[in-house]
Amino acid sequence: MKIGLQQYWNLLVEYLKPQKARVVKFAIALLISIGLQILNPQILRYFIDTAVAGGSSQKLFLAALLFIGIALITQVISITATFYGENVAWTATNALRADLVEHCLRLDLSFHKCRTPGELVERIDGDVQNLSEFFSKFTVHILGNLLMMLGVILVLFYEDWRAGLAILFFAAIALFTLIRLRGIAVPHWGSYRQVSAEFFGFVGEQLTGMEDIRANGAKNYVMHRFYKILRRWLPIFHKARFADTILWGTTNGVFTLGSIIALTVGAYLWSQQAITIGTVYLLYYYTTLLSEPIEQIRNQFEDLQQADASIYRITELLQIQSQLSVGGDKSIPDGALSISFENVSFSYDEQAQGNGDLILQDISFYLPPNQVLGLLGRTGSGKTTLARLLLRLYDSQSGSIRLGGVPINQTPLTDLPRLVGLVTQDVQLFQTTVRNNLTFFNQNISDDRIYETLEMLGLSEWLHSLPNGLDTNLGSDSSGLSAGQAQLLAFTRVFLKNPGLVILDEASSRLDPITEKLIEKAIDKLLIGRTGVIIAHRLATVKRANQILILENGRVSEYGQREELIKNSHSRFAQLLQAGLSDLLI
Repeated sequence: MKIGLQQYWNLLVEYLKPQKARVVKFAIALLISIGLQILNPQILRYFIDTAVAGGSSQKLFLAALLFIGIALITQVISITATFYGENVAWTATNALRADLVEHCLRLDLSFHKCRTPGELVERIDGDVQNLSEFFSKFTVHILGNLLMMLGVILVLFYEDWRAGLAILFFAAIALFTLIRLRGIAVPHWGSYRQVSAEFFGFVGEQLTGMEDIRANGAKNYVMHRFYKILRRWLPIFHKARFADTILWGTTNGVFTLGSIIALTVGAYLWSQQAITIGTVYLLYYYTTLLSEPIEQIRNQFEDLQQADASIYRITELLQIQSQLSVGGDKSIPDGALSISFENVSFSYDEQAQGNGDLILQDISFYLPPNQVLGLLGRTGSGKTTLARLLLRLYDSQSGSIRLGGVPINQTPLTDLPRLVGLVTQDVQLFQTTVRNNLTFFNQNISDDRIYETLEMLGLSEWLHSLPNGLDTNLGSDSSGLSAGQAQLLAFTRVFLKNPGLVILDEASSRLDPITEKLIEKAIDKLLIGRTGVIIAHRLATVKRANQILILENGRVSEYGQREELIKNSHSRFAQLLQAGLSDLLI
């Protein structure tokens, strides 16, 4: 993909406009520095000509002081320009990172399922970091260096038109060569960034599963994959660096040509007595000085080659759209919610054709408000998938799902997390305070309410054992939390959110018998005034259910009122209860 100038411009305007004051200060400092660099050689020329002509020591001393003073001022101005440039880059790249993170958070789970966390980290951090120079220096430096080149050429034309013409020829050759060679490394750097993302994704995945890898002796396999990625990575890196080396070597050749032109023209004009020896040095100095902006332009183009690849990958990420619509403007009522599934079919593969590809097939049921549905079935029968559809983590391919009588695809997508509470067997705790872990950063939940809920769930003793109470940070070791305590914290979150629908996805599977008895009472309180869906692999877990729905291979195997199914000796639920074969549901 070729990056157009419009894309560069749009990116610069979007992230530099909010800090235009800094950009202006940066540009002013850079332009002053350029002007001083053009001025100082004139002082050197004066010093040389005065010395050759036998001028007074006082004039030479003043010229030397002036040269040193301007050189020092130039350094101060350069430091100032660097300071503003780095601040511009830091602010712009952080803003771009924030936009990318927010965009990724808006994307549905189908996007995240096919990408590793390491790959996304490389996209959000690695690619954005490559744009640091682009934001801070590219435009201003390119324009500034072009202005320096123009100023040098004009000064030399003023000295002698032949000198100015020779240096103009040199500058034209240099710029033409750099522009022609600019794109040779872009595809290689794009491939490099892609393999880099795969590598960090692989490393992140392996570190996450370190316990299982060591326990099952999979170290050799992991190292094999590690070296396999490195073997692919190195040749791509060599190609990208080789392309840069070609650009670097060509630039040095052009610099050498410039020195030859300057010395040749200077020697000729001096032999013709058209210029002084000081002007000969001025011509050579300006040619050397001209090499610096050309070198910086080369560096900027080299950075731009990597920026091309990063801008392409960032643009590609931003163009990915969530498969979920934002929803309509219909509001789901507060309080206990009814649930209605009407001929719902779903597959994680959007291209699924036949029924054999569907995870859920033609699911229909109705659960009135304030009632509990017991959802049973073997592993892989679609129980968890059904819960995900209720939260609109995915949209079904066909059929209709209603909460409180409102189609969930016609209500704002942001409303569902507030109205539906989910507790799973896998609890995610974050490295932040206990309070933030429980409230998900909702500042409207009071500490008294948190204490009351923790007391009800039997976590008061654990909370009092923490050094800073609710302000204690839960680190990677979760401050000594057992699996049961972590599960209780997940229940606390739902209590604090106070939703109208509660989904318990095998939520007690990790609890020991004592803790499970403790939480049974909490579940009874949680379901008061709320609708509930209890996904379970043990029959005892659904004893409080009003309705039972058994899934088999994504289809409804049995559905009805719990009491009626118990009384029906031919029902599968009754037969399982009679035989005590709860393990058949695992």
